[in-house]
Amino acid sequence: MTDRQTYRKGPVFLRGTQIPRQTSDASLLSATERSDWLHADPWRVLRIQSEFVEGFGALAEIGPAISVFGSARTKREDPAYHLAEEIATGLVRSGYGVITGGGPGMMEAANKGAHEAGGLSVGLGIELPMEQSMNEYVDLGINFRYFFARKTMFVKYSDGFVVMPGGFGTLDELFESITLVQTRKVDSFPVVLVGREYWGGLVDWIRSSLLGSGMIASQDLDLLRVVDTAAEAVEYVVAGAQRIRPTSPE
Repeated sequence: MTDRQTYRKGPVFLRGTQIPRQTSDASLLSATERSDWLHADPWRVLRIQSEFVEGFGALAEIGPAISVFGSARTKREDPAYHLAEEIATGLVRSGYGVITGGGPGMMEAANKGAHEAGGLSVGLGIELPMEQSMNEYVDLGINFRYFFARKTMFVKYSDGFVVMPGGFGTLDELFESITLVQTRKVDSFPVVLVGREYWGGLVDWIRSSLLGSGMIASQDLDLLRVVDTAAEAVEYVVAGAQRIRPTSPE
């Protein structure tokens, strides 16, 4: 094969028809340059990078915190709403801030409990087709475009997870967290499911189908604890979090 012309564009090299007609700086400075580049993958990378930078910068010094997950559809009159409030209050009294998705429902309840107890109330929002605003009880809020950037913040800055009744989003957060623990990608932080009536069927299915078929090990069942009361949830998640990063109540 004859020598082919090579064009270098930063860390990328191009040959043949891939060689551009003008250099990157010429394209940047061109008065006729269209705005399509705003939607191109390299520009998306910068947006993704900015989300991580903003998230790390905002959350790096929040101190010990527990994430509370749950449905955005839960009504304020639902007993589970008040249970989430009570749990958040208990977490604050145990020396922890509370992190949620920042939306309505269970998230609002947990933020409310933390805020009214005088603790740090954090909301990590996400851009959705149906606009979901940050609830009024969030003291420190960040809105993300990308789920994976948001999930990184939950995992990096949480000492444990409290999982209230919820839908697909809550299940996604639950299974991602226990997968990270199971595969030892993170420290073995505690995960507690609140509501035996709600979660019992799922846990039974995991035991009968996943464990029964050999898809998980028996010790993997220990990654999930199911409770009914706020006191049980707070006691379990705080005890587990203390084993990872000891702290003391304020």
